[in-house]
Amino acid sequence: VADYICRYPEVEYYYWPSSKMITCGPALSFVRRLLRRKIITLDSLEDSKLCRCLSTVDLIALGVGSTLGAGVYVLAGEVAKADSGPSIVLSFLIAALASVMAGLCYAEFGARVPKTGSAYLYTYVTVGELWAFITGWNLILSYVIGTSSVARAWSGTFDELLGKQIGYFFRTYFRMNYSGLAEYPDFFAVCLILLLAGLLSFGVKESAWVNKVFTAVNILVLLFVMISGFVKGDMNNWKKTEEFLINYTVYIENLSSPENVTSAFGVGGFMPYGFTGTLAGAATCFYAFIGFDCIATTGEEVKNPQKAIPIGIVTSLLVCFMAYFGVSAALTLMMPYYLIDEKSPLPVAFEYVGWGPAKYVVAVGSLCALSTSLLGSMFPLPRILFAMARDGLLFRFLAKVSKRQSPVAATLTAGCISGKLGTFRSCLIGT
Repeated sequence: VADYICRYPEVEYYYWPSSKMITCGPALSFVRRLLRRKIITLDSLEDSKLCRCLSTVDLIALGVGSTLGAGVYVLAGEVAKADSGPSIVLSFLIAALASVMAGLCYAEFGARVPKTGSAYLYTYVTVGELWAFITGWNLILSYVIGTSSVARAWSGTFDELLGKQIGYFFRTYFRMNYSGLAEYPDFFAVCLILLLAGLLSFGVKESAWVNKVFTAVNILVLLFVMISGFVKGDMNNWKKTEEFLINYTVYIENLSSPENVTSAFGVGGFMPYGFTGTLAGAATCFYAFIGFDCIATTGEEVKNPQKAIPIGIVTSLLVCFMAYFGVSAALTLMMPYYLIDEKSPLPVAFEYVGWGPAKYVVAVGSLCALSTSLLGSMFPLPRILFAMARDGLLFRFLAKVSKRQSPVAATLTAGCISGKLGTFRSCLIGT
Protein backbone atom coordinates (compact mmCIF):
# COMPACT_ATOMS: atom_id res chain seq x y z
CA VAL A 1 0.00 0.00 0.00
CA ALA A 2 2.83 2.40 0.93
CA ASP A 3 4.54 1.68 -2.39
CA TYR A 4 1.32 2.38 -4.28
CA ILE A 5 0.83 5.69 -2.44
CA CYS A 6 4.36 6.79 -3.25
CA ARG A 7 3.86 5.97 -6.94
CA TYR A 8 0.56 7.86 -7.20
CA PRO A 9 0.66 10.70 -4.65
CA GLU A 10 -1.80 12.82 -6.62
CA VAL A 11 -4.63 10.39 -5.75
CA GLU A 12 -6.48 10.94 -2.47
CA TYR A 13 -6.59 7.90 -0.17
CA TYR A 14 -8.89 7.25 2.75
CA TYR A 15 -9.26 4.83 5.61
CA TRP A 16 -11.98 4.63 8.20
CA PRO A 17 -10.81 4.09 11.81
CA SER A 18 -13.75 4.56 14.13
CA SER A 19 -15.89 5.57 11.13
CA LYS A 20 -13.84 8.77 10.54
CA MET A 21 -12.63 9.70 7.07
CA ILE A 22 -9.02 10.98 6.85
CA THR A 23 -7.41 12.22 3.64
CA CYS A 24 -3.72 11.44 2.96
CA GLY A 25 -3.19 13.19 -0.37
CA PRO A 26 -2.77 16.80 0.87
CA ALA A 27 -0.50 15.67 3.71
CA LEU A 28 1.79 13.78 1.33
CA SER A 29 1.84 16.74 -1.05
CA PHE A 30 2.77 19.09 1.81
CA VAL A 31 5.63 16.84 2.94
CA ARG A 32 6.93 16.55 -0.60
CA ARG A 33 6.97 20.33 -0.96
CA LEU A 34 8.97 20.67 2.26
CA LEU A 35 11.58 18.22 1.01
CA ARG A 36 11.70 19.19 -2.67
CA ARG A 37 15.09 20.19 -4.00
CA LYS A 38 16.03 23.03 -6.30
CA ILE A 39 17.04 21.93 -9.79
CA ILE A 40 19.92 23.84 -11.38
CA THR A 41 20.16 23.46 -15.15
CA LEU A 42 22.86 24.66 -17.57
CA ASP A 43 20.50 27.36 -18.86
CA SER A 44 19.86 28.72 -15.35
CA LEU A 45 23.60 29.00 -14.71
CA GLU A 46 23.91 31.59 -17.46
CA ASP A 47 20.68 33.43 -16.60
CA SER A 48 21.35 36.16 -14.04
CA LYS A 49 19.96 39.62 -13.31
CA LEU A 50 23.12 40.67 -11.48
CA CYS A 51 26.19 42.26 -13.03
CA ARG A 52 29.07 39.88 -13.77
CA CYS A 53 32.00 42.23 -13.24
CA LEU A 54 34.12 40.77 -10.40
CA SER A 55 37.51 39.22 -11.07
CA THR A 56 39.48 36.63 -9.13
CA VAL A 57 41.51 39.41 -7.48
CA ASP A 58 38.28 41.04 -6.31
CA LEU A 59 37.19 37.77 -4.68
CA ILE A 60 40.56 37.30 -2.98
CA ALA A 61 40.42 40.85 -1.61
CA LEU A 62 36.84 40.30 -0.44
CA GLY A 63 37.74 37.04 1.32
CA VAL A 64 40.89 38.46 2.92
CA GLY A 65 39.11 41.64 4.01
CA SER A 66 36.17 39.89 5.64
CA THR A 67 38.32 37.20 7.30
CA LEU A 68 41.33 39.29 8.34
CA GLY A 69 39.38 41.70 10.52
CA ALA A 70 40.35 43.54 13.68
CA GLY A 71 40.78 40.18 15.43
CA VAL A 72 44.32 39.92 14.06
CA TYR A 73 45.21 42.92 16.26
CA VAL A 74 43.71 41.38 19.42
CA LEU A 75 43.24 37.61 19.14
CA ALA A 76 46.93 36.72 18.97
CA GLY A 77 47.56 38.40 22.31
CA GLU A 78 44.65 36.74 24.06
CA VAL A 79 45.49 33.22 22.89
CA ALA A 80 49.25 33.57 23.40
CA LYS A 81 48.89 34.71 27.00
CA ALA A 82 46.11 32.39 28.12
CA ASP A 83 46.55 29.17 26.13
CA SER A 84 49.48 28.70 23.78
CA GLY A 85 52.40 30.99 24.53
CA PRO A 86 54.86 31.19 21.61
CA SER A 87 53.34 28.02 20.13
CA ILE A 88 50.41 30.16 18.98
CA VAL A 89 52.01 29.96 15.55
CA LEU A 90 51.24 26.22 15.57
CA SER A 91 47.73 26.96 16.87
CA PHE A 92 47.08 29.11 13.82
CA LEU A 93 48.55 26.40 11.57
CA ILE A 94 46.20 23.74 12.99
CA ALA A 95 43.23 26.10 12.75
CA ALA A 96 44.16 26.98 9.17
CA LEU A 97 44.26 23.30 8.15
CA ALA A 98 40.77 22.77 9.58
CA SER A 99 39.53 25.92 7.83
CA VAL A 100 40.98 24.78 4.52
CA MET A 101 38.89 21.60 4.75
CA ALA A 102 35.74 23.70 5.10
CA GLY A 103 37.00 26.05 2.40
CA LEU A 104 37.47 23.18 -0.05
CA CYS A 105 33.86 22.13 0.54
CA TYR A 106 32.70 25.67 -0.28
CA ALA A 107 34.99 25.69 -3.30
CA GLU A 108 33.50 22.44 -4.58
CA PHE A 109 29.95 23.70 -4.17
CA GLY A 110 30.87 27.05 -5.67
CA ALA A 111 32.27 25.36 -8.78
CA ARG A 112 29.32 23.01 -9.18
CA VAL A 113 26.55 25.53 -8.35
CA PRO A 114 27.89 28.99 -9.27
CA LYS A 115 24.76 30.89 -8.22
CA THR A 116 24.00 33.46 -5.54
CA GLY A 117 23.00 32.00 -2.18
CA SER A 118 26.03 30.37 -0.55
CA ALA A 119 25.10 27.72 2.07
CA TYR A 120 21.38 28.44 1.61
CA LEU A 121 21.52 27.49 -2.07
CA TYR A 122 23.77 24.49 -1.46
CA THR A 123 21.32 23.18 1.13
CA TYR A 124 18.39 23.78 -1.23
CA VAL A 125 20.08 21.83 -4.03
CA THR A 126 21.24 18.87 -1.91
CA VAL A 127 18.84 18.47 1.03
CA GLY A 128 15.56 20.27 0.45
CA GLU A 129 13.46 23.39 0.84
CA LEU A 130 12.73 23.17 4.57
CA TRP A 131 16.38 22.87 5.55
CA ALA A 132 17.32 25.58 3.04
CA PHE A 133 14.78 27.92 4.66
CA ILE A 134 16.28 27.25 8.11
CA THR A 135 19.84 27.66 6.80
CA GLY A 136 18.93 30.90 5.06
CA TRP A 137 17.49 32.43 8.21
CA ASN A 138 20.54 31.32 10.20
CA LEU A 139 22.75 33.11 7.68
CA ILE A 140 20.58 36.23 7.82
CA LEU A 141 20.73 36.40 11.62
CA SER A 142 24.48 35.75 11.58
CA TYR A 143 25.21 38.52 9.07
CA VAL A 144 22.83 41.02 10.73
CA ILE A 145 24.42 40.49 14.15
CA GLY A 146 27.91 40.56 12.63
CA THR A 147 27.23 43.81 10.78
CA SER A 148 25.79 45.50 13.86
CA SER A 149 28.63 44.29 16.08
CA VAL A 150 31.41 45.41 13.75
CA ALA A 151 29.76 48.80 13.24
CA ARG A 152 29.65 49.37 16.99
CA ALA A 153 33.26 48.21 17.30
CA TRP A 154 34.28 50.67 14.54
CA SER A 155 32.44 53.45 16.33
CA GLY A 156 34.07 52.55 19.66
CA THR A 157 37.57 52.40 18.15
CA PHE A 158 37.15 55.76 16.44
CA ASP A 159 35.80 57.23 19.68
CA GLU A 160 38.90 56.00 21.51
CA LEU A 161 41.14 57.84 19.04
CA LEU A 162 39.18 61.04 19.71
CA GLY A 163 39.48 60.71 23.46
CA LYS A 164 35.94 59.33 23.91
CA GLN A 165 34.38 62.68 22.97
CA ILE A 166 31.61 61.10 20.88
CA GLY A 167 30.59 58.76 23.69
CA TYR A 168 30.64 61.61 26.21
CA PHE A 169 28.32 63.74 24.03
CA PHE A 170 25.74 61.00 23.43
CA ARG A 171 25.97 59.81 27.02
CA THR A 172 25.15 63.32 28.20
CA TYR A 173 22.28 64.18 25.88
CA PHE A 174 20.86 60.82 24.72
CA ARG A 175 21.34 58.55 27.71
CA MET A 176 19.06 55.46 27.90
CA ASN A 177 18.37 53.70 31.18
CA TYR A 178 16.84 50.43 29.98
CA SER A 179 18.15 46.96 30.68
CA GLY A 180 19.33 45.06 27.60
CA LEU A 181 19.91 48.27 25.63
CA ALA A 182 23.06 50.26 25.11
CA GLU A 183 23.96 53.11 27.43
CA TYR A 184 23.21 55.51 24.59
CA PRO A 185 22.06 55.14 20.96
CA ASP A 186 25.06 54.79 18.69
CA PHE A 187 24.05 57.07 15.84
CA PHE A 188 27.59 56.97 14.47
CA ALA A 189 27.29 53.19 13.96
CA VAL A 190 23.94 53.44 12.18
CA CYS A 191 25.25 56.20 9.89
CA LEU A 192 28.20 53.98 9.05
CA ILE A 193 25.91 51.06 8.17
CA LEU A 194 23.61 53.22 6.06
CA LEU A 195 26.61 54.73 4.25
CA LEU A 196 27.89 51.26 3.45
CA ALA A 197 24.41 50.14 2.34
CA GLY A 198 24.30 53.09 -0.05
CA LEU A 199 27.71 52.14 -1.44
CA LEU A 200 26.63 48.54 -1.98
CA SER A 201 23.39 49.70 -3.63
CA PHE A 202 25.35 51.89 -6.04
CA GLY A 203 27.15 48.90 -7.51
CA VAL A 204 29.24 45.84 -6.70
CA LYS A 205 32.19 47.01 -8.78
CA GLU A 206 32.55 50.23 -6.78
CA SER A 207 32.18 48.32 -3.51
CA ALA A 208 34.91 45.89 -4.56
CA TRP A 209 37.23 48.79 -5.39
CA VAL A 210 36.75 50.37 -1.94
CA ASN A 211 37.29 46.98 -0.30
CA LYS A 212 40.58 46.49 -2.17
CA VAL A 213 41.87 49.87 -0.96
CA PHE A 214 41.12 49.17 2.71
CA THR A 215 42.42 45.61 2.46
CA ALA A 216 45.68 46.83 0.90
CA VAL A 217 46.21 49.33 3.75
CA ASN A 218 45.47 46.61 6.31
CA ILE A 219 47.99 44.24 4.70
CA LEU A 220 50.65 46.98 4.62
CA VAL A 221 50.15 47.68 8.33
CA LEU A 222 50.43 43.97 9.13
CA LEU A 223 53.63 43.76 7.08
CA PHE A 224 54.98 46.67 9.11
CA VAL A 225 54.11 44.79 12.33
CA MET A 226 55.84 41.62 11.12
CA ILE A 227 59.01 43.36 9.97
CA SER A 228 59.15 45.38 13.18
CA GLY A 229 58.72 42.27 15.27
CA PHE A 230 61.49 40.41 13.51
CA VAL A 231 63.81 43.44 13.75
CA LYS A 232 63.16 44.19 17.43
CA GLY A 233 62.38 40.62 18.47
CA ASP A 234 64.40 38.44 20.83
CA MET A 235 64.52 34.65 20.48
CA ASN A 236 65.04 34.38 24.24
CA ASN A 237 61.35 35.21 24.63
CA TRP A 238 60.64 31.74 23.20
CA LYS A 239 63.12 30.08 25.60
CA LYS A 240 62.02 31.17 29.08
CA THR A 241 62.82 28.48 31.66
CA GLU A 242 60.44 27.19 34.29
CA GLU A 243 62.78 28.41 37.03
CA PHE A 244 62.62 31.93 35.64
CA LEU A 245 58.82 31.80 35.50
CA ILE A 246 58.64 30.55 39.10
CA ASN A 247 60.80 33.44 40.25
CA TYR A 248 58.63 35.85 38.29
CA THR A 249 55.50 34.35 39.90
CA VAL A 250 57.06 34.88 43.34
CA TYR A 251 57.81 38.49 42.39
CA ILE A 252 54.34 39.46 41.14
CA GLU A 253 52.55 37.66 44.00
CA ASN A 254 54.87 39.12 46.67
CA LEU A 255 55.85 35.74 48.06
CA SER A 256 58.79 35.34 50.39
CA SER A 257 60.30 32.15 48.96
CA PRO A 258 60.13 30.19 45.69
CA GLU A 259 59.86 26.88 47.55
CA ASN A 260 56.74 24.84 46.71
CA VAL A 261 55.64 27.54 44.25
CA THR A 262 54.16 26.58 40.89
CA SER A 263 54.60 28.85 37.92
CA ALA A 264 51.46 30.74 36.94
CA PHE A 265 52.62 30.85 33.32
CA GLY A 266 53.31 27.23 32.44
CA VAL A 267 56.64 25.45 32.21
CA GLY A 268 58.30 27.86 29.79
CA GLY A 269 59.87 27.15 26.43
CA PHE A 270 58.07 27.15 23.09
CA MET A 271 55.05 25.27 24.50
CA PRO A 272 54.68 26.56 28.06
CA TYR A 273 51.21 25.03 28.45
CA GLY A 274 52.01 21.81 26.60
CA PHE A 275 50.45 20.49 23.42
CA THR A 276 47.06 20.62 25.15
CA GLY A 277 47.39 24.38 25.41
CA THR A 278 48.37 24.59 21.75
CA LEU A 279 45.24 22.66 20.77
CA ALA A 280 43.09 24.82 23.04
CA GLY A 281 44.53 27.87 21.30
CA ALA A 282 43.81 26.32 17.90
CA ALA A 283 40.14 25.90 18.87
CA THR A 284 39.94 29.64 19.52
CA CYS A 285 42.03 30.57 16.48
CA PHE A 286 39.66 28.63 14.21
CA TYR A 287 37.09 31.42 14.53
CA ALA A 288 39.65 33.87 13.16
CA PHE A 289 39.22 32.23 9.74
CA ILE A 290 35.46 32.73 9.55
CA GLY A 291 34.42 35.10 6.78
CA PHE A 292 35.67 33.52 3.56
CA ASP A 293 32.17 32.13 2.92
CA CYS A 294 31.10 35.56 1.62
CA ILE A 295 32.95 34.66 -1.59
CA ALA A 296 30.39 31.94 -2.24
CA THR A 297 27.59 34.54 -2.43
CA THR A 298 29.13 36.13 -5.55
CA GLY A 299 28.32 33.25 -7.90
CA GLU A 300 26.28 35.47 -10.24
CA GLU A 301 28.56 38.52 -10.08
CA VAL A 302 31.96 37.02 -10.92
CA LYS A 303 33.13 36.64 -14.50
CA ASN A 304 34.28 33.02 -14.31
CA PRO A 305 32.67 31.59 -11.15
CA GLN A 306 33.61 27.95 -11.63
CA LYS A 307 37.28 28.90 -11.62
CA ALA A 308 37.37 32.15 -9.64
CA ILE A 309 35.41 31.01 -6.57
CA PRO A 310 37.66 28.02 -5.67
CA ILE A 311 40.82 30.04 -6.31
CA GLY A 312 39.46 32.97 -4.31
CA ILE A 313 38.54 30.86 -1.27
CA VAL A 314 41.77 28.87 -1.06
CA THR A 315 44.04 31.87 -1.77
CA SER A 316 42.29 34.11 0.76
CA LEU A 317 42.67 31.45 3.46
CA LEU A 318 46.37 31.11 2.62
CA VAL A 319 46.94 34.86 2.83
CA CYS A 320 45.05 35.07 6.13
CA PHE A 321 47.09 32.24 7.63
CA MET A 322 50.36 33.90 6.64
CA ALA A 323 49.19 37.16 8.22
CA TYR A 324 48.06 35.52 11.47
CA PHE A 325 51.25 33.43 11.60
CA GLY A 326 53.52 36.42 11.02
CA VAL A 327 51.76 38.76 13.46
CA SER A 328 51.62 36.18 16.26
CA ALA A 329 55.30 35.31 15.76
CA ALA A 330 56.31 38.99 15.76
CA LEU A 331 54.24 39.69 18.88
CA THR A 332 55.69 36.85 20.94
CA LEU A 333 59.23 37.74 19.79
CA MET A 334 58.87 41.40 20.74
CA MET A 335 57.85 40.70 24.33
CA PRO A 336 57.44 37.64 26.60
CA TYR A 337 54.05 35.98 26.26
CA TYR A 338 53.22 36.42 29.96
CA LEU A 339 53.57 40.22 29.69
CA ILE A 340 51.26 40.60 26.68
CA ASP A 341 48.27 42.88 27.19
CA GLU A 342 45.15 40.94 26.22
CA LYS A 343 43.08 43.97 25.21
CA SER A 344 45.72 45.93 23.31
CA PRO A 345 48.67 43.61 22.61
CA LEU A 346 50.39 45.32 19.67
CA PRO A 347 50.50 48.92 21.02
CA VAL A 348 51.82 47.63 24.36
CA ALA A 349 54.40 45.48 22.56
CA PHE A 350 55.66 48.48 20.60
CA GLU A 351 55.88 50.47 23.85
CA TYR A 352 57.87 47.56 25.33
CA VAL A 353 60.51 47.69 22.57
CA GLY A 354 60.66 51.50 22.57
CA TRP A 355 58.62 52.16 19.43
CA GLY A 356 55.67 53.92 21.07
CA PRO A 357 54.55 56.05 18.06
CA ALA A 358 54.00 52.85 16.05
CA LYS A 359 50.72 52.44 17.94
CA TYR A 360 49.17 55.06 15.64
CA VAL A 361 50.04 52.93 12.62
CA VAL A 362 48.36 50.00 14.37
CA ALA A 363 45.28 52.16 15.01
CA VAL A 364 45.01 53.00 11.29
CA GLY A 365 45.33 49.32 10.39
CA SER A 366 42.72 48.40 12.97
CA LEU A 367 40.19 50.86 11.50
CA CYS A 368 40.89 49.59 7.97
CA ALA A 369 40.46 46.01 9.19
CA LEU A 370 37.16 46.91 10.83
CA SER A 371 36.04 48.61 7.60
CA THR A 372 36.76 45.55 5.46
CA SER A 373 35.21 43.29 8.08
CA LEU A 374 32.08 45.45 8.07
CA LEU A 375 31.92 45.29 4.29
CA GLY A 376 32.46 41.52 4.47
CA SER A 377 29.50 41.16 6.84
CA MET A 378 27.25 43.50 4.89
CA PHE A 379 28.08 42.29 1.38
CA PRO A 380 26.62 38.73 1.52
CA LEU A 381 23.48 39.65 3.50
CA PRO A 382 21.55 41.24 0.58
CA ARG A 383 22.60 38.33 -1.66
CA ILE A 384 21.01 35.83 0.74
CA LEU A 385 17.83 37.93 0.92
CA PHE A 386 17.82 38.24 -2.87
CA ALA A 387 18.24 34.50 -3.43
CA MET A 388 15.51 33.55 -0.93
CA ALA A 389 13.11 36.14 -2.34
CA ARG A 390 13.72 34.92 -5.88
CA ASP A 391 12.89 31.37 -4.77
CA GLY A 392 9.66 32.56 -3.12
CA LEU A 393 10.78 32.01 0.48
CA LEU A 394 10.80 35.75 1.30
CA PHE A 395 8.93 38.81 0.05
CA ARG A 396 9.19 39.18 -3.71
CA PHE A 397 10.16 42.87 -3.64
CA LEU A 398 13.53 41.86 -2.13
CA ALA A 399 14.43 40.28 -5.47
CA LYS A 400 14.29 43.61 -7.34
CA VAL A 401 17.50 44.88 -8.92
CA SER A 402 18.50 48.39 -9.95
CA LYS A 403 19.53 49.65 -13.37
CA ARG A 404 23.14 48.99 -12.32
CA GLN A 405 22.18 45.34 -11.75
CA SER A 406 22.51 45.51 -7.96
CA PRO A 407 20.01 43.98 -5.45
CA VAL A 408 19.05 47.44 -4.22
CA ALA A 409 15.85 46.51 -2.34
CA ALA A 410 17.55 43.74 -0.38
CA THR A 411 20.59 45.94 0.31
CA LEU A 412 18.60 48.86 1.71
CA THR A 413 16.41 46.53 3.76
CA ALA A 414 19.46 44.80 5.21
CA GLY A 415 21.02 48.18 6.02
CA CYS A 416 17.92 49.41 7.85
CA ILE A 417 17.58 46.24 9.94
CA SER A 418 21.28 46.09 10.83
CA GLY A 419 21.37 49.81 11.57
CA LYS A 420 18.39 49.64 13.92
CA LEU A 421 19.91 46.68 15.76
CA GLY A 422 23.33 48.32 16.02
CA THR A 423 21.90 51.60 17.32
CA PHE A 424 20.33 50.34 20.52
CA ARG A 425 21.72 46.91 21.38
CA SER A 426 24.76 46.77 23.63
CA CYS A 427 25.14 42.99 23.93
CA LEU A 428 26.26 42.72 20.29
CA ILE A 429 29.69 44.17 20.99
CA GLY A 430 30.95 40.95 22.54
CA THR A 431 30.15 38.94 19.43
